[in-house]
Amino acid sequence: MTPSAMSASPLPLAGVRVIDLSRALSGPFCTTLLADLGADVVKVETPGGDMIRTWGPYDHGVSLFHVATNRNKRSVALDTRSEEGRAVLRRMVQDADVLVENFRTGVLEKIGVGPDWLAEHAPGVLLASIRGFGSVGPLKSAPCFDQVVQGMGGLMSLTGEPGGGGEMRVGIPIADLTSGMFAALGVAAGLAGRARGSRPHRVETSLLESVLGILNLQAQGYLSTGVIPRSVGNDHPAISPYGMFRTADRPVNIAAGTQRQFEQLCTMLGLDELPSDERFLDAAGRLAHRQELRAELERELTREPAAAWVAKLRAYGVPAGPVHDMAGVMADEQVQAVEMVSTVEHPDLGTTPVLRGPLRVDGTPTAVSRPAPRLGEHSREIMRETGISERDIDRLIAGGVLLTAEPAANATEATTSTEATNAAESSKAADASNAIEATHASSAREATP
Repeated sequence: MTPSAMSASPLPLAGVRVIDLSRALSGPFCTTLLADLGADVVKVETPGGDMIRTWGPYDHGVSLFHVATNRNKRSVALDTRSEEGRAVLRRMVQDADVLVENFRTGVLEKIGVGPDWLAEHAPGVLLASIRGFGSVGPLKSAPCFDQVVQGMGGLMSLTGEPGGGGEMRVGIPIADLTSGMFAALGVAAGLAGRARGSRPHRVETSLLESVLGILNLQAQGYLSTGVIPRSVGNDHPAISPYGMFRTADRPVNIAAGTQRQFEQLCTMLGLDELPSDERFLDAAGRLAHRQELRAELERELTREPAAAWVAKLRAYGVPAGPVHDMAGVMADEQVQAVEMVSTVEHPDLGTTPVLRGPLRVDGTPTAVSRPAPRLGEHSREIMRETGISERDIDRLIAGGVLLTAEPAANATEATTSTEATNAAESSKAADASNAIEATHASSAREATP
């Protein structure tokens, strides 16, 4: 990490333990935001791993989707299909403050930590759930991914070339990311509420609700007027001149959102007559005559390159900026100044540049203190913290209930022993799981004043 990215004081969520059962992107993005703010996030995966680990592109066989999405977390690989694995999970959850999941309806109950179980055995745990289409309605149990909701939620009808008919997805998985952000906001609000005496037990959102929640003007315009909004390309639907404009070499974004900024734009371009042109006297006129105004502006803008115009526009107080590709983004002086790119030591990739979380606390950027973990990298560590004995940890590993990225002590002997004892261990799994939970219950009673 960069020196300025290191926080000298505890982050707001330091000391909060989050059990992350979520997969793919929406839930993991939620818990990454919580981890950025100091939460201890334990990512619980099946021995096969989160599906995101299989999504490309790859760097030396490591999914960059995973690298980008799961910073600042620890990983436990646990077979929650087995009763003993579920017993371990229940014990972990009882020690946590927050449980995050994005399963389809009913799956949480199947693995033994549904809302009813939480209410009885872990009433202090805040449950955060992310669904595809919502927790009610005819599609509450239907499978869903980002692309589906971008279309169903209307985003694709608003994105694309002017006039509609060329529906296009947003270039990032916006439904996943926004639902993760809203879920993280819900968790933070729930924790804040608890600190002030209220006791929320569950916060919920969905990909569909999150997309609907950011439609803003487009949805309100339809609700109030009945007019169906259409895509307007790179122009603002309600303000002009506000969009992407041609120059001598590359396009530039100009956002003259006020009367003063429009007048300054015209002055800079030597088009002093435009503000008094009856077509462009006010915002409504400029919107109605958008294309004529564009033609007037681009006649001058195409005389010089984009970089020259951006500098001049900023000097005149007109919001403007370049249209970068990723190389341009990372080379931009302002991007470098805000230190969004950090570095972390990855066990497989070495020193790796990664994006940090986009927040500052007391002026200090949130840090990337851990790389996205290997599958099961912290299994043994977390089991110890949960109070499970080394003997039981070894037995869980030998029985395939727990996977660790690090080889267990006496791995050869453990493998030989496993071949001889698997059948017996299987028949005793229920007893073992009961023993694990009983041990935890006893410890909890001893710790209760």
